[in-house]
Amino acid sequence: MESGTTTITTVDHDHDHDHGGGTAISDVHQDVIKTHILTRLDGATLASASCASSHLHALSTEEQLWREICSSTWPSIDDPRVRHVISSFPGGYRSFFSDSFPLLHHGSPPKQHHHLHHHNRPFLAEIISAVDVHYKESLIFSKVQENETKSDWFLYSPFRFDLLEQKELVQTPIRHIGENQAWLDHLEENLKLSWILIDPTRNRAVNVSSWSPVSVQRHWLTGDVQLRYSTVVSGGEGTSELVQCAVVVTCEGKVGGAMHVREVSMQVEDLEGKHLNGKDSLVILQGAMESGKRKKERKGEGKERVEEFLKMKRERKERKQRRERALDMACIATGLTIFVAFWSFLLFR
Repeated sequence: MESGTTTITTVDHDHDHDHGGGTAISDVHQDVIKTHILTRLDGATLASASCASSHLHALSTEEQLWREICSSTWPSIDDPRVRHVISSFPGGYRSFFSDSFPLLHHGSPPKQHHHLHHHNRPFLAEIISAVDVHYKESLIFSKVQENETKSDWFLYSPFRFDLLEQKELVQTPIRHIGENQAWLDHLEENLKLSWILIDPTRNRAVNVSSWSPVSVQRHWLTGDVQLRYSTVVSGGEGTSELVQCAVVVTCEGKVGGAMHVREVSMQVEDLEGKHLNGKDSLVILQGAMESGKRKKERKGEGKERVEEFLKMKRERKERKQRRERALDMACIATGLTIFVAFWSFLLFR
């Protein structure tokens, strides 16, 4: 996903003839451009090139070109069901890339959240997850999962998507080379994850992963390594609340041996540390799909936002504890006052 970037320079045709310069891009045969230039670009560069001139725009909108880019970026979307859904997007694979490549960026609450409860805009009936995990640019895990979202069990239970069964393990080429911080830093640098949620009804998608881990920790007892790929988004219109879409990957293995993935899951957590239920999570995710901001982030920006979220979470917890201590002291003082008043009444009446 973080492939190299190629720069395209276009030359104004009229300006070029006036000054006897080089060949303008419009003078290059379109087969040469499509076959030898555009096919070498990543999606972000191709999107930029399409804005450079009307000639490049016409050449860079071909469906097959975007399909190849999307498939190489997210191998999981070669699943037949996902291909069928993407074919229904307004701009096909180009629209899908526009929804899924820029990472979700929290800002002001999505303007359409209040419509989600309207009878003409029911909850998502189904969500498709397309998940890919890469280690040093090599794919080590890829899966598509469809989840029904209309049952009461889903709507009112804590929201959680699990891609692996309880005892299922995924073998990886990752060698467990040590237990020090350098090894954890190595995983943070090289283990990347993409989790795209797709609405097959409204033909929208959103990538809820941070791509790089925002934290890598070793469990003190089991030795398992837990990587978190989190995105902070708005908790809804009319509120300044934020929530965290937390994707967790848990790996196990002994030093010197291969590591195995035993958990790939996602939950939505608020500032109280509570995991939201399916109904509340659907409101947030559907709003993020339809009107959440997408942004190409600088390295480490997502991690900084999660750290800010965790800081807000700690501060809220501390305020709650102070209020509870103050309430406890008030109750104790009230009790002592009543106790003293009662005995004073008995002794001095």
